[in-house]
Amino acid sequence: MDTIENKEVSKRDRHIGRLREKYPDKSFENDDEIYGQISEDYDNYEKELGGYREREKALSDMFASDPRSAEFLTEMSKGGNPVLSLLKNFGPDIKEALDDPEKMQELADAWAEEQQRIAQSKQLDDEYAENLPKSLEALQKFQEERGLTDEQTDEIIFHLINIVRDGVMGKFSPEMFDLMTKAINHDEDVADAQEEGEVAGRNQKVTEKLRKSKNGDGLAPLNGKNNQQGSRKQDMDIFDIANMA
Repeated sequence: MDTIENKEVSKRDRHIGRLREKYPDKSFENDDEIYGQISEDYDNYEKELGGYREREKALSDMFASDPRSAEFLTEMSKGGNPVLSLLKNFGPDIKEALDDPEKMQELADAWAEEQQRIAQSKQLDDEYAENLPKSLEALQKFQEERGLTDEQTDEIIFHLINIVRDGVMGKFSPEMFDLMTKAINHDEDVADAQEEGEVAGRNQKVTEKLRKSKNGDGLAPLNGKNNQQGSRKQDMDIFDIANMA
């Protein structure tokens, strides 16, 4: 029994050691932190594995539809000349395209589209290089204003990058919808909370005034009901008092 327990503890310690090597900024002193990180790693692993499977299926489908593409890529992976390999595997198709005006126009259009894509990609790269320093400066200012640690700032960037990456791929999760809803309603929620606080403050003041008035100094108000009744009794004669009895 002791041997089994020692083995289980040893496996746990080895796993925690691997986590600490991978994430040196985390201590992993409690189970929530340990299993939370394991769950996050597992989700990332499944996401990456799903991407590999999708790409593998796309290649398999391509090879199945035209085995020449597999030979072409295999020769390239071994350091072969891609132009010669292309001519070797697709020579007849290329010659047919060169002899066909319509296919030549398709090739010209495809070439123009590719050049446009390259130009747009370069423009995006230039804009990225220009905007990144500004974003980092804004992030540093945000960190200083909010008093955030470097770890908290890194976590913010990590989640933002994941959101942007998933958005580019057209992936939007319920968690992202919930996050955007909270962001959109934030100002309204803050205003409602402020208004509720002001109303509660006014009600508290009114309650305190009523409490003070009720506790008072033990003397009836000069214009109160009891004083008025006492005055009326003083004005009555003996017969009026007998009639009230």
